[in-house]
Amino acid sequence: MSGTPPRVRFPRDDGLHADVKRRAGEYFEATGRARWGGGAMHAKTGAILGWFAVSYALLLGWGGASAWLALALTVSVALATAGIGFSVMHDANHGAYSRSAGVNRAWGFALDFVGASSYLWRFKHNVHHHTYANIDGMDADIDAAPFLRLAGSQRLRAVHRYQHVYAWLLYGVLGLKWWFVDDVVDLVRGRIGQLPFPRPRGGELAGFLAGKAVFVAWTLVIPMLVFRSGWVVALFLLGSLVLGVVLATVFQLAHAVPDAEFHAAAPGEPRRMPTGWAEHQVRATVDFAPANRLLGWYVGGLNFQVEHHLLPDVCHVHYPALAGIVAATCREHGVPHRTHPTLRAAIAAHYRYLRALGRSVAVRFDPLDAAAARVPAAP
Repeated sequence: MSGTPPRVRFPRDDGLHADVKRRAGEYFEATGRARWGGGAMHAKTGAILGWFAVSYALLLGWGGASAWLALALTVSVALATAGIGFSVMHDANHGAYSRSAGVNRAWGFALDFVGASSYLWRFKHNVHHHTYANIDGMDADIDAAPFLRLAGSQRLRAVHRYQHVYAWLLYGVLGLKWWFVDDVVDLVRGRIGQLPFPRPRGGELAGFLAGKAVFVAWTLVIPMLVFRSGWVVALFLLGSLVLGVVLATVFQLAHAVPDAEFHAAAPGEPRRMPTGWAEHQVRATVDFAPANRLLGWYVGGLNFQVEHHLLPDVCHVHYPALAGIVAATCREHGVPHRTHPTLRAAIAAHYRYLRALGRSVAVRFDPLDAAAARVPAAP
């Protein structure tokens, strides 16, 4: 049984998802807007790509004049790169950027440009994470063993007692690990975590390899040719650190917090989940800083994660307007729609969550899962 992928089965939805989609449809009909981004998304794309291009050009042109200027521009490139991921490729790979599948596919390759594989992402994120959010064994986003314990069903190790301290530095390694380790290992194994996926072939495989080559070219080869200095590697590592911390933190704030609920899956007979799929998504997800317009603009609406999980094919520019509709619908169905009011509150909640799980505390964890998972305690 060890080679059998874990499975779960959701009971039939009680109407929550249908009501959310119906009311979202009514909103679009009443406003005359389409679910895609339109002009607002195009303008935003231009702004973020412009930010990236100007920062990168200045780094190549004047970065050698001052170490401090090179550092500042490297950080700017890293933040702009994260913005491309948050606001452009994420919507595109969900089919929410444009009504054209070809346009979505083209912008989806933005992820390959910034280092990771869009092909693998569509399985890991769109399929696995969005179907099995916070289900240990099926959602690879909460699998950071042995360094972090992100679910109550996972093994508690002595080092986890300090994970609330070292996790932030560990997040900085996320980019390097994702680009050069995870993507390659997943491709070779044909599995993401414990779940199989079809390996890329032909054009998809060529796209995978070309993406890695282009990324290495603009991040390392071109700067090395311009500056001819080993400091290029140091700047690359700095940019990777900044990018990793920003990406990981934003994604963790929506799921790895005390208010979110977790479950576990095991090989063998599919485990029947206690709620339908839509209710599970809401209970496993938490919004944060909904009133912070600047943050919402930068993170591509990922602070409205509940709305995103229920309506992943809707462009994020609509999430602020849809949040009230989704929250009201959840209340009518008796499902808690949870929100942290500020970014600071969300970060503090994630810190508390890491600290609690590092001390053998299960936070919002189904006790039935603990028995199934046979969680060993730390020595």
